[in-house]
Amino acid sequence: MWYAGIDWADDHHDVVVLDDSGRQIASRRVAHTAAGLADLTTTLSQICAAKPKDTLACIVETNRGLLITALLSAPFAVYPLNPKTIDRRRNAAGAKTDQIDAYLLAKTGRSDLADLRRLTPFSPVVHELKALTRDQDGLIQSQTRLVNQLTACLKAYYPIALDLFSKLHQPSTIAFLRAYPTPDAAQRKRVDDIVQTLKAAGHTRATQVAPQLWQALQQPQLQADPVTTRTKARLMLALLAQLQPVMEQIAAYDEQIERLFLRHADSALFASLPRAGKRLAPRLLAEIGDDRRRYSDAAGLQALAGTAPVLRKSGNYAKAHRRTACLKPLRNAMQHFAWQSTLEESWAMTYYQRKRAEGKSHSVAVRALANSWLRIIYALWRDCRPYRTDIFTAAQQQQRRKAA
Repeated sequence: MWYAGIDWADDHHDVVVLDDSGRQIASRRVAHTAAGLADLTTTLSQICAAKPKDTLACIVETNRGLLITALLSAPFAVYPLNPKTIDRRRNAAGAKTDQIDAYLLAKTGRSDLADLRRLTPFSPVVHELKALTRDQDGLIQSQTRLVNQLTACLKAYYPIALDLFSKLHQPSTIAFLRAYPTPDAAQRKRVDDIVQTLKAAGHTRATQVAPQLWQALQQPQLQADPVTTRTKARLMLALLAQLQPVMEQIAAYDEQIERLFLRHADSALFASLPRAGKRLAPRLLAEIGDDRRRYSDAAGLQALAGTAPVLRKSGNYAKAHRRTACLKPLRNAMQHFAWQSTLEESWAMTYYQRKRAEGKSHSVAVRALANSWLRIIYALWRDCRPYRTDIFTAAQQQQRRKAA
């Protein structure tokens, strides 16, 4: 068995290979180019010679990227490692170079390989679904930043607009602000003008809403000075020009994600979860995956999602803390899902309220509920069964009778 520690970077990768006895048999740096990665896989293949390539373990501090793709395509056994693990293995002097890090990675693989989890690629559908949902999350964050900037801009010169519309990131709001970029421009318009503006944006109740908007605009308003109004109106239009295409792309992602999600055999399972909807169900499938060998029990999934607490105990001190080392996209999806489930599942709301009554904060109570949901989701996922409230409630009552 050989152990290749690979310290990756944007433009190069350092590699150190150890054998079973800990003897260093190779050390080199390759460029992050097609030729460099080909050189890396050729070098590692020569070390294996006639033996299977999974007899060489590649230890890397990442689980994605072009380097990982090249290693898996070779195909070598890849073991992702948390960067903090290597930080704790440095000597007292704290020396750090790329070559030292590569050596420490190889050394860790040699000593702790049994404790490391080999990277297994997701199925093509799940792989694409994960990429799409994570990229869409980035677009949603961009939308949120733009909406926050737009809100601050309107507060400076056009505060009535924030009272007229509940959401700034909707077509009718954007159309209204573009047509009437200042309070004066809006006040001078008739009801019929506002009706036409809203209808053109696809508002379904334009005839009923327009008179209410016009009436509110005729009331006395806070007025900014002319310079502030001109400059902020210009900024507002610039922000709208950035916001609208982001909204359109988010909607396009929704369509593609839904099509891909419905193609997967597990889509009905995740869609059956209460209020998972078109956003959360695909994310849960993408992050949990479809490899039934990946988790030996629900505890592994709970740890990955960061819902299972970590016990810290020393002497007379013992306290459970929030788990920080976890898969952040899965944690976020579970937090949102757990809270949404309280709006439909009575047992979920009861559980949440009980935690709140115990003095737990909102976030802690939701995290505890997410932890309970993961036990349920794991059982459904393992057995390939959709969620049904009546079956779960009956099983819950039976468990209570046994406990009594």
